[in-house]
Amino acid sequence: MLKNKYYVIDFDSTFIRVEALDELAKIVLNNHSNKDEIIQKIIGITSAGMDGGISITGSLVERLNLLNPNKSQINVLVQELKHKISNSIKRNIDFFKQFADNVFIVSSGFKEYIVPVVTEYGINESHVYANTFKYDAEDNIIGFDESNPLCMEQGKAIVVKNLNLAGDIFVVGDGMTDYEITQVGNNVHFYAFIENVSREKVIEKANYVVPNFDEFLYQNNLPMTISYPKNRIKVLLLENIHDTGFNLLYKDGYTVERIKGSLSEDELCEKIKDISVLGIRSKTTVSKRVLDCAEKLVTIGAFCIGTNQIDLDYATTKGVCVFNAPYSNTRSVVELVIGEIIMLFRKTIQQSNKLHDGVWNKSAENSFEIRGKKLGIVGYGNIGSQLSVLAESLGMQVYYYDVVERLHLGNAKKCDSLDELLQESDVVTLHVDGRRENAKLIGAYEFSLMKDNAIFINLSRGHVVDIEALITNLRNGRFLGVGIDVFPYEPKNNKEEFINELRDFDNVILTPHVGGSTEEAQLNIGDFVARRIINYVNMGDTTQSVNLPVVQLPLLKDAHRLIHIHENVPGILAQINQLFAKHNINVLWQSLRTNEQVGYIITDINKTFDKELINELKQITHTIKFRVLY
Repeated sequence: MLKNKYYVIDFDSTFIRVEALDELAKIVLNNHSNKDEIIQKIIGITSAGMDGGISITGSLVERLNLLNPNKSQINVLVQELKHKISNSIKRNIDFFKQFADNVFIVSSGFKEYIVPVVTEYGINESHVYANTFKYDAEDNIIGFDESNPLCMEQGKAIVVKNLNLAGDIFVVGDGMTDYEITQVGNNVHFYAFIENVSREKVIEKANYVVPNFDEFLYQNNLPMTISYPKNRIKVLLLENIHDTGFNLLYKDGYTVERIKGSLSEDELCEKIKDISVLGIRSKTTVSKRVLDCAEKLVTIGAFCIGTNQIDLDYATTKGVCVFNAPYSNTRSVVELVIGEIIMLFRKTIQQSNKLHDGVWNKSAENSFEIRGKKLGIVGYGNIGSQLSVLAESLGMQVYYYDVVERLHLGNAKKCDSLDELLQESDVVTLHVDGRRENAKLIGAYEFSLMKDNAIFINLSRGHVVDIEALITNLRNGRFLGVGIDVFPYEPKNNKEEFINELRDFDNVILTPHVGGSTEEAQLNIGDFVARRIINYVNMGDTTQSVNLPVVQLPLLKDAHRLIHIHENVPGILAQINQLFAKHNINVLWQSLRTNEQVGYIITDINKTFDKELINELKQITHTIKFRVLY
């Protein structure tokens, strides 16, 4: 145990996430007709007291007068508060138990509800300094001990000074009354704790600002439950990623920055230098140059289906784990395809535009049902196969072609070649990935094979269609209708004008790469990818990674987890285990998975080990990345 260092912790909004008297108000006023109004008054008084805008005595008197609580309600409050411990305090319970003799709770709150909460964390009751209630014969609270310095101005400073602590005093709190303890002497260091509430006046006065208790422990080289404060892990989210993804990452403790648009290669190279987690969609290119600039990058989350915008091979050699969302927006894309097929067969867009111009043209000419029409699906993956099922349920005959052998669903018929599918289909829809081999997959020759008055739809990738050849066929009147959602060049943001000759045709439905852009899809994608990122960063779990060997890991309990990514060469596992034997390490669990490029070794070991072991593991030849989790 460190000697001559003492830790003075505030209770309200620091040890717990809330203000205890505000929570007591909710209990006492549960059935009161003016509940909300009174609670807001109490919250306002609390805030004024913490900012220094009202005296401590006045704050306590005003709140208790509004409440008139009973002792029985304090017991209820205690149970509530036990479930509202600050997250970073809760996960570092071992610190409080280990340093119990040096930890003090100093609060302007009340011992009656503080002691039962903090003693469960190993804190000595004798180290809790707070106010105490006065009761009448029916256990109603009628006031408090007004001789206690903690109900007076400068009360916390007086209490700490009277403790005569000979050594450095570290104060962690969120209010001006906590800052005032610095007046005790030069040996007092004040840390503004902002995990639950951030007060500008307090931050301005603080020696240090800590977003959580992990950061406080890390700055002072004290034992933590986790290996690294999450607030030091920087996340950059580009292209307006859904709030769900942002909120999951933010609430897990990471420092998250969001940018609405994409960044150029130069901009991303500059921005990514201290980023550990990058979140992108389809417009951002993560090139070899970008990855070389990303010294701290651990993982990339592609909040979309494709990953062709990422140099996956190079990311793998750098030990950067990549995730995507292969299923989350499937339904949204399929519904748009079905909708466009119906609208194009019925000439809905042209009819609507004419009516907007005042032209009434009631006619059935070249307007068809989709029932009985032949749908040709190029690419029978997640989207193509689900489209197959929905289209067949609407009465369409489904044909498909894929370079990978795929099992047909329902009555769908597999074509032996792309040419066969193009010649057979009334509607051709593309659902292929963006690999280079698919560039201009559909060009002049392929269009020449299609039926006259066919419908052509592309909701896959812009570069898989030769746009000039498509425009030529449109000018020649070959198509009944066309639906295009993706383009070889797309504007970088919503302010840039979309310039394309396809705008000239009234039988072409143009959409701005929104095939998967529904609220449901973006919510699902945000949730799915963010959770994959969190599981990888926190646990090393590579489940559903697109480039690292997949390992589904158990929860880490009472152990250290060592993550070792290396070039896939023989003998690495043997070298690691030799080092474990050399340092008398007890291996609790171990797994090795490999792919063509890299090996991924996960080892859970007991908590006691020589720190030199870490350096030796990092020095093993062919090591790409090494992390310690606990």
